[in-house]
Amino acid sequence: EVGEPFKEEKAVAKYLRFNCPTKSTNMMGHRVDYFIASKAVDCLLDSKWAKAKKGEEALFTTRESVVDYCNRLLKKQFFHRALKVMKMKPDKDTKKEKEKGKAESGKEEEKKSKKESGKDEKTKKEKEKKKDGEKEECKKDETPGTPKKKETKRKFKLEPHEDQVFLDGNEVYVWIYDPVHFKTFAMGLVLVIAVIAATLFPLWPAEMRVGVYYLSVGAGCFVASILLLAVARCILFLIIWLITGGRHHFWFLPNLTADVGFIDSFRPLYTHEYKGPKADLKKEEKSESKKQQKYDSEEKSDSEKKEEEDGKTEATRNSGTEGSGGERHSDTDSDRREDDRSQHSSGNGNDFEMITKEELEQQTDEEDCEEEEEEDTESRPSHEKS
Repeated sequence: EVGEPFKEEKAVAKYLRFNCPTKSTNMMGHRVDYFIASKAVDCLLDSKWAKAKKGEEALFTTRESVVDYCNRLLKKQFFHRALKVMKMKPDKDTKKEKEKGKAESGKEEEKKSKKESGKDEKTKKEKEKKKDGEKEECKKDETPGTPKKKETKRKFKLEPHEDQVFLDGNEVYVWIYDPVHFKTFAMGLVLVIAVIAATLFPLWPAEMRVGVYYLSVGAGCFVASILLLAVARCILFLIIWLITGGRHHFWFLPNLTADVGFIDSFRPLYTHEYKGPKADLKKEEKSESKKQQKYDSEEKSDSEKKEEEDGKTEATRNSGTEGSGGERHSDTDSDRREDDRSQHSSGNGNDFEMITKEELEQQTDEEDCEEEEEEDTESRPSHEKS
C-alpha cells in the first residue's frame, strides 16, 4: 500500500512540475502534459536539494539518487510512464504518394534527357555560373535573424506503459499532479475583488463615481473615434482610387487595423503608391539593367579566363624556346642581331625601337651581302656536279 506523500515530496514534485520543460498532447482522448526523464534528472540536479546545507547532506548527489527518488514519486502517483506510438498513414495515401513520386521522377528524367541532348557546353557553363551567383546571393541573404524552414515532424500518440518504472533516458512520463500556480491564484483573487467592488458601486463616494463616469465616457469616445477613422480612411482611399482610375493608392494610417502595438498602429501617417504605366516602365528598366549587369559580369569572367589561358600558353612557349635556345647557338650575325633587338625591346617594355638612318643603311648592306653569299653557295654545288 502506498501512503500519502510527505511535504518534501510535494515540494520536489511542485518544483519539477513548474521548472522541468513539458509538452502537451492527446492521450486516450484527453489533453495531458508530459516530460522526458533525462530532463527531469538534470532539473533536480540543478535545484536547491542538490546543494548541501550546514550540518545536512544534499538530497541529490548523483543521477542514480535522483532516479531512486523519482521512483518514489511515481509510486505515489505524481506521474506515470507512457509509451510513444507513431501514427501510421493509411495505405491509400501511401500508395498515392508512391505513384505520384514515380510519375514525377519519370517526367523529370525525360526532361533531363531532352535538355542534355539539346544543350551545348556553353549553355552548361552559363547555368553553372548562374547557380554559383544564386548560391552567393542566398548566402548573403541568410542572416541570423531570418526564419528557417520548419522541419516536418512525425506525429505520435501516447499510451499507458505496462512497466511503471522511472528510467533515466528518453522515456516519456505524463503528469497527474497539477497544482495551482501562484500567478493564477493571484490573478483570480484580483478578479474576484474587482467584481465585488463593481457590485458595490452605489456605495462608492460621489467623487469616485463621477471620476469613473468620465473615464467610461472618454474610453467610449476613443473607441468610437478609432472606428470612424477606420471607415473614413477606406472612403478616402476609394475616392482617390476612382478619381485617378486606380493609378494612385493612398492610405491614411495604414497600420490602424493591423496586428501591431498601440503606438505602431499610428505610424506611418500615410503611404502612397503609384501603379501607372510609368511605374511598369521603371520596373522593366530595372529588370533589364539587372540582366545587363549579370551578362556583363559573365562576359568579364569569360574574358578573364581566356586571358589566363593565353598567359599559360605563352609561358609554356617561352619555356620551350628558352630550353631550345640553350642547346642551339646562332652562328649567323643576323640571328644575333635579332636576339639583341628582342632583348632590348623586352627590357624597355616596347615592341618597336627607334633606328637612325646610318644603322638602317648598314643593316640593308649586311643583308645584301648575306643574300649574295647564299646565292654563291647554291651555285657552287651545281657547277661541281656539272
